[in-house]
Amino acid sequence: METSRQRARLFTVPWLSLLCLAVACSGRSAPTTAEDTADTRDDAVDAGDGPDAGPDGGPDGGPDGGPDELDDAGSPGPGRSTRTVEANGVRVDVIVDVPDVGAGAGAAIDALLLFHGTVVDDDRILQAAEDTLEGFRAILDRDDLLLVSVAYPEEGLLMGDNVAHAEAALLWVREQADAALGITVGKVFLAGHSQGGYVVTRLNTLHAVDGVLANAPGPLDLVFRCQLEEDGRIDASVTCDQLSATYGSTTENPDAYAARSLLAFTTAHRSDIVFFQGLDDSPIQMRSWPLFKEQVEACTDCRDRRFVELPGLGHGALFVSAEARRAFNEMLAAP
Repeated sequence: METSRQRARLFTVPWLSLLCLAVACSGRSAPTTAEDTADTRDDAVDAGDGPDAGPDGGPDGGPDGGPDELDDAGSPGPGRSTRTVEANGVRVDVIVDVPDVGAGAGAAIDALLLFHGTVVDDDRILQAAEDTLEGFRAILDRDDLLLVSVAYPEEGLLMGDNVAHAEAALLWVREQADAALGITVGKVFLAGHSQGGYVVTRLNTLHAVDGVLANAPGPLDLVFRCQLEEDGRIDASVTCDQLSATYGSTTENPDAYAARSLLAFTTAHRSDIVFFQGLDDSPIQMRSWPLFKEQVEACTDCRDRRFVELPGLGHGALFVSAEARRAFNEMLAAP
């Protein structure tokens, strides 16, 4: 019988671009997650892309499991290295790509931290971080950014617990990267896809940066999603299984599920943020998207918010839409 981990094999962003050539990346012609194949199982409840189109749908860890060794020290200067970094007593692996600034050496280098989607198994997260770096690089207009792709862990953690690891990476870039990499870090931006979008949205309620970009962030509503699983209307997932083991059912303890949903983080955004959402994403994602957007737009203590909604596109809309790419790069180019 297929397990929830087997169902959570996700797309690799570079592979998505090849797939798009074949299907023109329109509508639901091609799934952006392995769970997209589940969207005909329960039309009555619009379950769509399986247990969750929010966190699921990010870059796939791939068969190789990522780099074999971590280079904790690395070498200052241009190039790519994989490091274990630490801040606030929390350690996390990151893939760091330092640009060759040439004659501009000594000038501040802006940093873009990148966050992958769900891969479930931690032996796949380094490859997911690598794929995420390449996927975002493909839509960048700039080639002078310090790219830091964060391999935040997932295995054995409740949804949202890994925000502490994401925060550690952000603090390392701000406080330690200058010395570690032999550069001067300038502006700091955050970008994430799917669960990575969830992570950067939550980070934006903790720290002010120079801009945040979130594609198809989720899970938006864990109460709704996990209730569908409890009712047997969609397949079980690791995410909801772990929450159930800790808190009981959504009926017994709905507040615990709600507290970890992205709908609980629609205020106090400290930085300008752009949300990207394909409007042909899964029914689960789209059921809660209008409410999430409404609550963020109604925020009275948030910095600027912008929503780029993309008709006819699905979970990976940012990576295939020219409109989304323009908005993405406008944020990175802002003075």
